[in-house]
Amino acid sequence: MSPAFGAMEVEHYAKGVLLEPFVHQVGGHSCVLRFNDKTICKPLIQREHQFYETLPTEMRKFTPQYEGVVSVSFEEDEDGNLCLIAYPLNGDHDNLESIDNSDCEPKNKLLRWSNKKTVLLENDKITKEWVRQHRKEEKMKSHKLEEEFDWLKKSEVLYYSVEKKGNVSSQFKHHNPWSMKCHQQQLRRMKENAKHRNQYSFFLNKSEFILLENLTSRYEVPCVLDLKMGTRQHGDDASEEKKANQIRKCQQSTSAVIGVRVCGMQVYQTGTGQLMFMNKYHGRKLSVQGFKEALYQFFHNGKYLRRELFEPVIKKLTELKSVLEKQESYRFYSSSLLIIYDGKELQEVTVDSDPEDLEDLSEESSDESAGAYAYKPTASTVDVRMIDFAHTTCKYYGEDSVVHEGQDTGYVFGLQNLIGIIKEIRDESSE
Repeated sequence: MSPAFGAMEVEHYAKGVLLEPFVHQVGGHSCVLRFNDKTICKPLIQREHQFYETLPTEMRKFTPQYEGVVSVSFEEDEDGNLCLIAYPLNGDHDNLESIDNSDCEPKNKLLRWSNKKTVLLENDKITKEWVRQHRKEEKMKSHKLEEEFDWLKKSEVLYYSVEKKGNVSSQFKHHNPWSMKCHQQQLRRMKENAKHRNQYSFFLNKSEFILLENLTSRYEVPCVLDLKMGTRQHGDDASEEKKANQIRKCQQSTSAVIGVRVCGMQVYQTGTGQLMFMNKYHGRKLSVQGFKEALYQFFHNGKYLRRELFEPVIKKLTELKSVLEKQESYRFYSSSLLIIYDGKELQEVTVDSDPEDLEDLSEESSDESAGAYAYKPTASTVDVRMIDFAHTTCKYYGEDSVVHEGQDTGYVFGLQNLIGIIKEIRDESSE
């Protein structure tokens, strides 16, 4: 890297925001990136963008807040290391400056994401010789790291032990295999697109990304369940091959039977000190009973069942069902539903404590090995949101060749069964 080029980088990146992998992505194939603590971004798909800009008012509480559009560029050095930077769209600096950037990466740093490992370079401190030596060391480790990543891609359910004394949330970035997979695939796609365009200059590629609310930001240790909703997944514009493929996936999973299947999951189990990840490939194999057991696992922290979450979840799902039953013509093909809660262990008080300490506490834990405890639920313990609208259609869009009438019966059917299964788990756990 020449001094002149380095100076250009410092000046250039100072005008943008460095993007990082979003470590709480558990499903989907589109890469999600962290813009700042409260905002994420993902590649702009015109139909999804249209959905957010024309979203019915009554649905807004069940979707992430839409925060605008940015231009994302990436640059490649001679070793194939990449960095992704978000810039105001078409020079519209007000678009970017209107968002709280106080927790973004320092703008005097360049974040390079390689296919092997993340390296943070401070342009004003690190010499060219140090960079070369560091890259040499990284290449020596690459074979082992690539083997590990291949293993991660083949594993459908993973458990990782974490350091309880440390920051559990920060350890997600080292372990979430799906986030890693999607991020590397996105880099490869952008790199290939640049090669086809023969653009080996400072800007190899530019893409538009939408900015959305980070739904996990309010939680210290987010536990996330990604559910693929509906009995049909292919959009009206799908090719015959794509249509047949999506129909097959539905028929071979719980989608066809109950209108919902597991697309991804991450759970922190305080009892074992483990992070558990489940991907969509495992979710497709589950029977209806297996789906129910996966839901049970999602609400279990390794010590006891988080029963205080059931009523808030059921209430939100029931409200969402009521809202969607009133939506005329909407079809949410291939969209997902997220259920999120905080996996951080709540304050515990032994049941023989002073009566004043037990006021407003929830019912006792059934964990026999740890003794009887009571737990005080926190505010906003759970969130339920719809995401991924790339194949959503509605007669109000105007340009679609197929126009649907009435409610999305497949999605509502999935919600109805989801509510019923959660109620079954609640009732069986209280017996």
